[in-house]
This record gives sequence, structure tokens and C-alpha cells, in this order.
Amino acid sequence: MICIALGAVLLISEVLASAFIRHHVEQMITLIGPDGASLRPDLERGVRRTLNAALLASLPLALVVAALTALYSARRVVRSVELLRDGSHAIATGDYERRLPEEGRDELTDVARHFNRMAAALQQVEQGRVELISNVAHELRTPLSALRGYAEAMKDGVMPPEAVSGAILRETAAMERLAQDLSVVSRVEAGAVELHSSDFAPAALIADAFERFAGAYEDRGVTLSASPEAALPQVTADFERASQILANLLGNALRHTPRGGQVTLGAEHRGGDMLFTVADTGSGIAPEHLERIFERFYRVDPARTRGDGSGVGLTIARGLATRMGGSLTVSSSSQGSVFTLKLLVAPPH
Repeated sequence: MICIALGAVLLISEVLASAFIRHHVEQMITLIGPDGASLRPDLERGVRRTLNAALLASLPLALVVAALTALYSARRVVRSVELLRDGSHAIATGDYERRLPEEGRDELTDVARHFNRMAAALQQVEQGRVELISNVAHELRTPLSALRGYAEAMKDGVMPPEAVSGAILRETAAMERLAQDLSVVSRVEAGAVELHSSDFAPAALIADAFERFAGAYEDRGVTLSASPEAALPQVTADFERASQILANLLGNALRHTPRGGQVTLGAEHRGGDMLFTVADTGSGIAPEHLERIFERFYRVDPARTRGDGSGVGLTIARGLATRMGGSLTVSSSSQGSVFTLKLLVAPPH
């Protein structure tokens, strides 16, 4: 390839040089006068010979430079391929911390950069998988221990079967709820949840949530009130999924609001969005925990039991809100917490 390129350079220079030489020879003859016409052949041959000699003299240097450039490029390509091979092997064997050096600004650097992004994503997935298994094992340990205790008590005659049966049913129900919630959260995170969007009035969603939880709040001695704005426009969302989000927020507020406290369910129109709020008068959430409470199984207080919660409710709620084009956020202070569900306002018909 190098020889072909050099041959092409010689050919092109010969073609272009001929016109150049003739033009300048004619100028010289004009300056010298009629006697200069006899010098034309010698001048043309001399200039052409000098040009060819210069090109041929530069040939060894060009070959050396081209060979060194090709060698450098080849070694860099081979090194990049070897690094990519070793990195791929490391990823395949479970070493998700392996990264490739990102040196330069060419295509090989782009390959290394994309490889590192892939490795980082795989590492995050693997960490999530390990954490999920650990959290599920932790969540199942309590009901399984309880079931074992009840079985041993029944076997030893400490508790009669009719007394144990109710406790066993209660623990198995908790395990079933956990399994169902894990199934839902996996589908939410995979974007596989079916949505059936429609236009509905915010007051209908508020009334549905209030009716479902009024009795539970009364039993716990916590005041539940609703204060939506008047004349609110309709929203576009999946009514059942939006109701599921509010149910999760109201259940969460009930668990963390002491007897005598208050939870307020509100709705207001702001810009092109509808904001549904659940505000409680609990102890509040520390700033370092505000975003992490939406993670699966995250505990603000690791020593605290979950009660009736599965630990993935807020994860499901935020995922559903995002899938419907909205969001779920939280703010908190020492006077309590406010969860805000944002849904889209229905376009005018």
C-alpha cells in the first residue's frame, strides 16, 4: 500500500510538474530573448530530473515514517483488543469492577468508554441483585421464625392447635403480601405494568382514598381530613394505580403518626400538573434519608420492625407515578412529612 501511494505521488507530480515547468521556462525565454529558445529542452530536463531526484530521495524517509506510524497504530489496536478481551473475560467471570483505560479521542477510546459504561451498569445490576436477595432473606426470617416457634409450641403441647392456626395464618398472609409486592415492584422497575389511562376528577380520587382509610384512622385515634381545592380540572392517569399510590402513602402516614395526630389529604392545580399531597404530623424524616426511603427495603431506623409494611411500598408508588408521566417526592421537618404525587392535567377537549 505504501509503494502504491508513493507511485501515485510520483505520477501526479510528473503530470502537474510538466505544466508548471513549461510555464516558467517560457517566462525565462521571454526574459533572455530569442537566444534562450535553445535552452528550453535543457531547462525542462534539468527541472524534471531535480524534481524526480528529490522525490526519490525522500522515499526512504517516507517509508520509515509510514512504517513507524503503521507499527504504532497496529500495536495500539492490538493492545486495545487485548485489553477488551481481558476485560470481557473478567466481566464474564463476575468481576464487574474491571474498567478499561480511556486514552485519546479516537474510536478505540469510544469503545473503551462504552465498555466501562456497560461494566458499571452490570455492576449496579449485580449489586441490586445481591441486595435484593439479602433483603428478601431478612424479611422472610421474621415470619419463618415465628412459624417455627408456633409449630414447636404446638408440638410440645404449649399451645393448642386452634390457637396456633390463627397465628400461622397471620404469618403466611404477611409472606404472601411480601411475595405479591415483590412481583409488583419487579414489573414496575421493568416497565411491564399495564396502565389504563383515563380522564377523571381529582375529587373522585380523594373521596375514594378517604373512604378506604377513614375507619382505620378512626381506630388508631388519628384524624384524617381532606382539603382539595375547589373547581379542579381533570387529570389523565390510571385511576386504580393512582389510588394504589395514595393508599400506600396514607397507610405509611398512619403507621408513622402517633395517636392524636393528624393526616391531611389535599389536591391543588399548579401549572400543567395536579399535585396530590399527604401531610402528616409525625416525627419527620431526617434529610439524609429523604431520597433513600424510596429504595427497596430501606429502613430509616434499622432496629425498627416494619409492622404490616413489606418495605417496597414507596418503591412501587414512585415507579407507578413515573410510569404515568408524573413523580412522587417528599419533604419533611420536625413537624411531619409531606408526600407529593404529581399527575398530568387532562388536555382540554
